[in-house]
Amino acid sequence: MKNLIEKIKKAAEFIKQKTSLEPETGILLGTGLGKLAEQIKTDISIPYDIIPGFPQPTVEGHNGRLIIGRLEDTMVIAFQGRFHYYEGYDLFRVTMPVRLMKEMNVKRLFIASAAGGLEPNMRPSELMFINDHINLMGINPLIGPNYDEWGPRFPEMVEPYSRNLINIAYEIALENKIKVHEGTYVAISGPSMETKAETRFLKMIGAKAVGMSTVPEVITAVHSGIEVFATAVITNVNLPDNYKEAPIELILQNAQKGADDLSKIIKGLIKRI
Repeated sequence: MKNLIEKIKKAAEFIKQKTSLEPETGILLGTGLGKLAEQIKTDISIPYDIIPGFPQPTVEGHNGRLIIGRLEDTMVIAFQGRFHYYEGYDLFRVTMPVRLMKEMNVKRLFIASAAGGLEPNMRPSELMFINDHINLMGINPLIGPNYDEWGPRFPEMVEPYSRNLINIAYEIALENKIKVHEGTYVAISGPSMETKAETRFLKMIGAKAVGMSTVPEVITAVHSGIEVFATAVITNVNLPDNYKEAPIELILQNAQKGADDLSKIIKGLIKRI
């Protein structure tokens, strides 16, 4: 654990040497959703591969760079590209961006990810505000020794997704005539897609969207005392009685279609808080 803590502190010190800005808002962008990062008035842009101890994304649609700058006149730190358990990384490395933000005193985090919708009224490129989650990855990022400076041994998960931020996001969606859904996100390990039987099971236990990320980062953010707002961009709809393939090309295409609405929501939140 000591070695892992030193990696985070070394990475944070490296970033702090590159800029005098101290952002309190973090943005973590998933598959095909890097468009928002292009709207940041950049102070520094750092490829992941030069950050000490940082892993590298291996999945299409994840650029792999850290940006610090201004968005809606607010200082932000944005991670364009993330890491996944199915890439072979342990969850400590998957959640390194969140730990790094904790070391840099970030207070709130906006997370965006691509997900498969589980409701027939959903359409590709629509947004779903995440209000709860189910962890079916078979592992938890907090397993192992606890570092008390980062958070408590047994963090509460009563409200991992900020109800206040969700309510504000609804106001922004209404003003911009953006159709949104709200519901529970279920995380699986991947990388194989769900079978028909698995899809029926996920719907039965109350999930409205399924993906292979987000939950480890949210658990880590809650452990760190960071307020979270998370949005899933629906890239395909899983209907077990009318099941269709969802190749990565289609997922990227639909994620990019939803990127404009996502940008409006996140920029609106940043502006209002």
